[in-house]
Amino acid sequence: QVQLVESGGGLVQAGGSLRLSCAASGAPFKFDSMGWYRQAPGKQRELVVHTTTAGTTWQDSVKGRFTISRDHAKNAVSLQMSGLKPEDTAVYYCNADRTDYEGREYVYWGQGTQVTVSS
Repeated sequence: QVQLVESGGGLVQAGGSLRLSCAASGAPFKFDSMGWYRQAPGKQRELVVHTTTAGTTWQDSVKGRFTISRDHAKNAVSLQMSGLKPEDTAVYYCNADRTDYEGREYVYWGQGTQVTVSS
């Protein structure tokens, strides 16, 4: 069974930094893409960043403040967040997906990690 395990959330003051990590277990394959989403209270889950071999897509509000790194060999991804703002407060979810040889898409989610930015 494939699992995505996240770590690194917490409480930080505005302007501070946090690093989120996500590692996959039980996956005998490499993901086609990995990334991060977030969900703030009362809001829908939204894309933060999504990366494939073809490129990386960012939410505009985090461009220049967040960076992503991916270890393809380990099926892992990290999100370095700097210049954090109170509006970045949310539960952050690791995401990964793959398409098999028959074209079926599989999407995986981590359990979520809380990031709280105080003003």
